[in-house]
Amino acid sequence: MGSISFGDGNRGFQIGKNDGHVEFYLPSERPETPPSPLSTVPFPRDPEFVTRDTLLSQIHKKASVPGGGSRIALVGLGGVGKSQLAIEYSYQVRSKSPSTWVFWVHASNEARFEQSFRDIADQVKIYGRQDPKVNIFKLVENWLRDEKLGKWVCILDNVDDDKFLCSLPAAGKRDPTIGLTNGLIRKPLLEYIPRSQNGSIVITSRSREVALKMVDHEDLIKVEPMEQSESLELLRRKLNHPEKSQECLQLVNALEFMPLAIIQAASYIRNRAPRYSVSQYLADFEGSDRKATRLLEKEAGRLSRDWEAKNSILVTWQISFNHLRQTNPSAAELLSFMSFFDRQGIPENLIRLRPEANCTSGSELLDGYSDEEISESDGEPEFEDYITTLRDYSFVSISENSTLFTMHRLVQLTTRAWLKSHGQLERWKDRFINMLCDEFPTGEYENWERCRPLFPHVKSAMSQRPASPQCQQEWATLLYRGAWYASQSGNIADTREMASKSRDQRSILLGHEHEEVIDCTSMLATAYWLDGRWEEAEQLNVQVMETRKTKLGEDHPDTLSSMANLASTYRDQDEARRGSSRHAVEYGQPSIDVPGSGPMGRGRAARGAGDGDLQDEARRRSSRHAVEYGQPSID
Repeated sequence: MGSISFGDGNRGFQIGKNDGHVEFYLPSERPETPPSPLSTVPFPRDPEFVTRDTLLSQIHKKASVPGGGSRIALVGLGGVGKSQLAIEYSYQVRSKSPSTWVFWVHASNEARFEQSFRDIADQVKIYGRQDPKVNIFKLVENWLRDEKLGKWVCILDNVDDDKFLCSLPAAGKRDPTIGLTNGLIRKPLLEYIPRSQNGSIVITSRSREVALKMVDHEDLIKVEPMEQSESLELLRRKLNHPEKSQECLQLVNALEFMPLAIIQAASYIRNRAPRYSVSQYLADFEGSDRKATRLLEKEAGRLSRDWEAKNSILVTWQISFNHLRQTNPSAAELLSFMSFFDRQGIPENLIRLRPEANCTSGSELLDGYSDEEISESDGEPEFEDYITTLRDYSFVSISENSTLFTMHRLVQLTTRAWLKSHGQLERWKDRFINMLCDEFPTGEYENWERCRPLFPHVKSAMSQRPASPQCQQEWATLLYRGAWYASQSGNIADTREMASKSRDQRSILLGHEHEEVIDCTSMLATAYWLDGRWEEAEQLNVQVMETRKTKLGEDHPDTLSSMANLASTYRDQDEARRGSSRHAVEYGQPSIDVPGSGPMGRGRAARGAGDGDLQDEARRRSSRHAVEYGQPSID
């Protein structure tokens, strides 16, 4: 018989033929020389890290309160830089105080949490760690409580789901490796990291709610996107650009100063240089939702991030959305609806509605939930719970007046991409269009107060053309009303774009000579008129007038209105020409002819109608119409 060692502390014995009793005693664990203070942080220091002094100062200040035992939490969206701040903080601690131990604990799930504790026990050479019967959590806890061993900092990274940390294990649960009585886990795992005079704990989490179960309100540090100057510096370092170009500034603005999104963009550009540039990335990103989504899906390459973490901002947030969908489906539903609004000034009264769209039947967003359950009006407590959950995940923020909400554009884009990948985009788009069409009135002056706060969301709807014909009709109606309001407030660009989109859609659905199409054409003519594009306005106004004459008759109020609009166009066109002639005479240049010059003027002459003729005709017909119907005539 002989003893044999297999390495890594494993031992056994081998014998030949034996008919008797055999006993084998393992040698006792040999004492080891305690190591000097060290760090178990598994990531190298990032030489391109952009110092966020305000946040790092807060961490240092809160972690070094007199008496020790501090617990602080860094909370924010995935990809906002929480773990990077914690990594940099750990290196700063070791630089300032080499006698301080720094421990890194992966806290995304129970298995990785346990493995981190075993790594700590191995690194600091805790006596008894090789005993298969030992509770490794209790062993590390006892070591941390021993003040003679010096100061320590413990970083719990990715504490997004606290259930396994904060809940008492089920009765009889044993150490995961063996399950013997003296290995019983007798308290929540988080309690094995003690509040010690010589230690402090730093937590990173996407969930404010989870973090507040572990730290006090005053010890919670909200990690927001970078400042503009910080994000520019990050992009320059990752691109190795020596200068701040206008394109770089535009790009970090488009990426909303999110560190991971900026690093992704820089990686994508560098990998394709010199055949690809910042300006090309910006053009692609702003070109369409589809192009932006494709870019945000690209991994950023090797980063100082945990292997479980995704190096794509879109994938990172979609993981958060999936978790939200599983834990709070009603909050996920609310986020889906909010992703179609303009990102700022989302009104509480509108998102409470969330109607079941009449436009399309659609499939379910949430497995196991009926449309009736999803579309029920929210009671006050339930709605507040949903909003609080979205705020805790940093998906939304609440304005000072507390009835308006704001979202990151990239969060909205990511949410819509998730909905599209799960076949739910059209369903929620239809709900949004349906609700907004019900709420946004026509552009008369008395409606302006209602129109003003809703108009940005109508603009957002411009790029959200629905797939179903019924909702396309509502979409066209919404854009026409938006163009009406925009024209009354002198907003030329939006008047033109909304009227044009509405006309195109109505032409497809209703035919070119339908009255609603003619209304859109008239609105588009108004946009050209406001923009001083007289000839284009004249062409459209002539088209509107001739169609209305044919379909409605010469005495119809809409026909008379068309004649008046055309007359105004002629008048303004002539005044512009006269102004050009006066300018030419003053500066010794040849003058241009007034009314009869050019194709528009010749066309008008051929019809025998000057602007005065049309105005007079419109007045005469309007007066006659008013007398017939007992209404006051126009001057």
